[in-house]
Amino acid sequence: MLKISDITYNVEGRPLFEGATATIPTGHKVGLIGRNGAGKTTLFRLIRGELSLEGGTITLPERARIGGVAQEVPSNEVSLINTVLAADTERMDLMAESETATDPGRISDIQTRLNDINAWSAEARAASILKGLGFDHEDQLMPCSAFSGGWRMRVALAAVLFSQPDYLLLDEPTNYLDLEGALWLENYLVKYPHTVLIISHDRELLNRSVGAILHLDERKLTYYTGTYDQFAQQRAAQRAVQAAAAKKQQAHREHLQSFVNRFKAKASKAKQAQSRVKMLEKMTPITAPEDAARVVFSFPTPEELSPPIIATEGTSVGYGDTIVLKNLDLRIDQDDRIALLGKNGQGKSTLAKLLSGRLEKKDGSFVTSNKLRIGFFAQHQVDELYVDETPIQHLMRLRGHEGQAKVRARLAGFGLGAAQADTVVGRLSGGQKARLSLLLATLDAPHLLILDEPTNHLDIESREALVEALTAYSGAVILVSHDMHLLSLVADRLWLVKDGSVKPYEEDLQAYRKLLLASDKPASKGKSKPAPKRPSRDAVLALRADVRKCEERVAKLGEMRDKLAKKLADPSLYEAEKIAEMEVWQRKYGEVMEALERAEALWMKALEKLEKAES
Repeated sequence: MLKISDITYNVEGRPLFEGATATIPTGHKVGLIGRNGAGKTTLFRLIRGELSLEGGTITLPERARIGGVAQEVPSNEVSLINTVLAADTERMDLMAESETATDPGRISDIQTRLNDINAWSAEARAASILKGLGFDHEDQLMPCSAFSGGWRMRVALAAVLFSQPDYLLLDEPTNYLDLEGALWLENYLVKYPHTVLIISHDRELLNRSVGAILHLDERKLTYYTGTYDQFAQQRAAQRAVQAAAAKKQQAHREHLQSFVNRFKAKASKAKQAQSRVKMLEKMTPITAPEDAARVVFSFPTPEELSPPIIATEGTSVGYGDTIVLKNLDLRIDQDDRIALLGKNGQGKSTLAKLLSGRLEKKDGSFVTSNKLRIGFFAQHQVDELYVDETPIQHLMRLRGHEGQAKVRARLAGFGLGAAQADTVVGRLSGGQKARLSLLLATLDAPHLLILDEPTNHLDIESREALVEALTAYSGAVILVSHDMHLLSLVADRLWLVKDGSVKPYEEDLQAYRKLLLASDKPASKGKSKPAPKRPSRDAVLALRADVRKCEERVAKLGEMRDKLAKKLADPSLYEAEKIAEMEVWQRKYGEVMEALERAEALWMKALEKLEKAES
């Protein structure tokens, strides 16, 4: 087992660990969580022996192998499959020795050991891992130099998974994976044969792939059995008990102090007063848990545009002579929340660029509202911030006319307080940089917000704040994310980008997850009875939208009816000189009542259709 005993460690005079202790049983899958900057990555470096402890000990079983993704694989001419195979150094050494060994006894030992470590199935296992992380057979034969840094990080992850260390340490591995890769990794970790420690802010991964949570908080480590949701419940219960105990103790202290204050000068009560003073001195204070500073995102509100804000018909888009997506018949309204599904390379980013105006259509129709403003956030924009400038300087360049007080208020609305506002970007955390980029993307109150992996580098509290902000946001949202929790809470429509087309996905996210995981399993030979055809998810969502619009129409007509009724209730309207005006108002009232009756009938009809579809 991994034993962390009373460890102490400081960074630049700031304590990260003070007497921290925890025990990780062998074979357990554990999620390491804590706020950004708490010291999670430092703990990994301490476990690997890259840093020296100032106090305490970290012990591992003798000859235990520790593995993790330290950096991307180099850009060389070695193929992906051979790069992954090379990660199992024992197998590579034995294979090389088998080519030159002449002693029969040694040859026998080599072959026995190769058989023990499943050396002959190694290439199939490596290929399976690479496929799960998004590399098809042709990709696996290409050199590493043919892929970008993000893809080479996937190769590095594949290599460490293939080598199967006794202690697998993963630091935010889903940050460079798409949804499909993240779901595959979730499933793979469940079946991993050894101990796993994973730093992650992905709630779905922490709920599906680990059986314990190691919480780093206030320089201490606490081990909780169960998933993240179970941890959150235990943590909330503990905080409630601690707060109640602190309140009870404070009341007791005040009672004792009151007695001392009243009777310390009275001779007959002096002994009792002194006794209570000693009780107060011996009482160990119980500190009420401090509520964490509220994590916020404040998106500005755009004005309402007439629907649709974007409509395409027979549209094609691509690069040069290559068409990536074709025959796109899409419509986006301002109240849409759309998640883009599909494997990397199918065209999600191309679609996002088309919709945001960063890529021109090849042919077909592409119509947008005249006043449409679009906000775009992608991970590369975080990397393109000016590292030697502060967030204040970034915003003053764009909003200098507003004055520094207003600019600081904008930064505070995205959780960047005075200290962060005056810190150069190069010294900000990944989460703080992401907040600044989100602020810049929404600065002009866009009617459409396109977010490509917005939760990378955000901790769990920040992700929850982003969900709240997007739910309250009055513009359209298009999401590309590996965060299933975010997608399930924000998106109400799913578009599948596949085989050069974009189509509504008729099921929900859980069905999509099952579909992806099932694609790795052999198909069943038996024929199943076809299920009765149900309305598609997109059709149900369209019916819900119709019901909502009917409700809004009825509400508006009801308000008009009430205003006209109030007008007609005015006695002065019926004076002789106002008869003509009164007749006009009565005619308008009759027209509104007819319109209201028709609207209510349409509303009831829409409700009936929706109930039938959902039954």
